[in-house]
Amino acid sequence: MPRQGRPPLLIAVLIGVGIVVAQALLVPLFAAPAANLGPRDLPVVVAGPAPAAESLVAHLPPGAFEITRAPDAAAADALLRDHQAYAAFVIGPTGPAVHTASGASPTVAQLVGQAAAGMNAPVTDIAPGSPDDPRGAGFASGFLPLALTALAAGAALALLVRGHWARFAGVLVFGVLAGAVAPLVLQQWLGVLTGDYLLNAAAIGLFATAVAGTVTGLGAVAGRPGIGLAVLAVFLVGNPLSAVSAAPELLPQPWGAVGQFLPIGAGGSLLRSTAFFDGAGAAGPAWVLLAYAALGLLLALAGAVRTRRPTPAQDPAARVPAAL
Repeated sequence: MPRQGRPPLLIAVLIGVGIVVAQALLVPLFAAPAANLGPRDLPVVVAGPAPAAESLVAHLPPGAFEITRAPDAAAADALLRDHQAYAAFVIGPTGPAVHTASGASPTVAQLVGQAAAGMNAPVTDIAPGSPDDPRGAGFASGFLPLALTALAAGAALALLVRGHWARFAGVLVFGVLAGAVAPLVLQQWLGVLTGDYLLNAAAIGLFATAVAGTVTGLGAVAGRPGIGLAVLAVFLVGNPLSAVSAAPELLPQPWGAVGQFLPIGAGGSLLRSTAFFDGAGAAGPAWVLLAYAALGLLLALAGAVRTRRPTPAQDPAARVPAAL
């Protein structure tokens, strides 16, 4: 007698319930970080004579800023150009002035600019982003397709390519080509990136390899569930915590810091460093992406070893009868 499957109505109900539960989890994951943006230990510089600097620090909101002292405006600007702070409050002979680094985060630059207006302080952008993308919207919007295509490439390699060495090579080829082509579009065509083309190409190529390699590697060792796990970690969790359009220090903590240890957050930070700061501050996110890329490629090879392991039916020793 044939086994009866689940009734179609039950399957439909289970699908509906499952998707609604997923929706209930995903909506706050994406909406809560954006709805709770605010400075939390945001690195800024205060420069100027000690009494006036102390007075300014006393008027800053407690817990909002992580303050570094500098003797003068030149030292403060050097920290901004080295991608070590988002803004500087500079006290000069004529009063306070505010220096920003909008290349690090246009959102932070806008928030600091609003504070400067309340202080009647002039604002100078020391490390700007692209003049063709002053609000940074093009950078954030252009980075998302890089993540989606890398996820798609990793899933396609895991599902459609049989040989593990072929998958390994496919990840590397994709990373190199993505790094070569994407800056042509984002920098030469759209103008949302500045800086050295080769540095931007290396950053995007490493990011693409890290994402595609993670998906391919987990797919190699765990099949479709592994691909689902990679998509969950890289995109569904990593994207809302990435702060690509804001800054990690604006997100509720520790989630802003956690996002920088996931590929999209690290990739966005790395590309900002190469595009707007000549590579300053690139070491941390580069190491994160290198770790993901290496782990993904190693998992792909581990999957190859696992599939080559002989089963009892294939093992010649298993076919030798035991001695009587």
